[in-house]
Amino acid sequence: MRTALLQSSGRPGSVVENLKVLDEAAGRAADAGAGLLVAPEMFLTGYAIGDDIARLAEPADGDWADAVAETATRHGLAITYGYPERSGETVFNSAQLISADGTRLANYRKTHLFGCFERDHFTPGEQPVVQAELNGLRVGLMICYDIEFPENVRAHALAGTDLLLVPTAQMHPFQFVAESVVPVRAFENQMYVAYVNRVGQEGEFEFIGLSTLAGPDGIARTRAGRGEELLLADVAPAFLAASREANPYLQDRRPGLYGSLT
Repeated sequence: MRTALLQSSGRPGSVVENLKVLDEAAGRAADAGAGLLVAPEMFLTGYAIGDDIARLAEPADGDWADAVAETATRHGLAITYGYPERSGETVFNSAQLISADGTRLANYRKTHLFGCFERDHFTPGEQPVVQAELNGLRVGLMICYDIEFPENVRAHALAGTDLLLVPTAQMHPFQFVAESVVPVRAFENQMYVAYVNRVGQEGEFEFIGLSTLAGPDGIARTRAGRGEELLLADVAPAFLAASREANPYLQDRRPGLYGSLT
């Protein structure tokens, strides 16, 4: 499955403009043969928008989801995007996957909040593994800081995730996560990982780009620079199966020794 990574911060504070950016990227991705487009963390609203997070937050099945579904259907590809999700009085940092026919396939709430900013504006999610079937692949969702906890990604591996989608708002000086941690996570868990970041200065944060799609061999299939880009890379089920056969990490585990982890 050809996968498109939209490295962009869009237009922070303007959902209307960000939906336009997403639509334009979806058109370009579809023209290049992509079956999936992945946008960054909090893409629909912007990340560093303070109290506007609560003001703009919408339910998972709200108007924004309908707008993204229309874009997905019109261009004929699935879309994953980050947004602030409202559930009653609670706001989550969420990512949603919508299929090419407009069906809402999965919605994930970030389980590990990073820093005071996120803890001031969001409630952490409680479901570590959220998956959906897409084009013959088992796709999992995670957000940014979550991937820095190896237990999180291993839980996905044990649940059979083939492609882990990670909308991200990774900032300076943590570029080593994109450069080193993400490929290692892909290798040690034998999966593809699509890590899709914001770029540029936004409030107090400097987002560093470097979006990548890493394969189960630990090698980046594509990697962005520090500016806005639309990247394309292929996820190959046959290669994934061969890699898992050659690298039996999951079979060689000894869970009885790991009790101290919890």
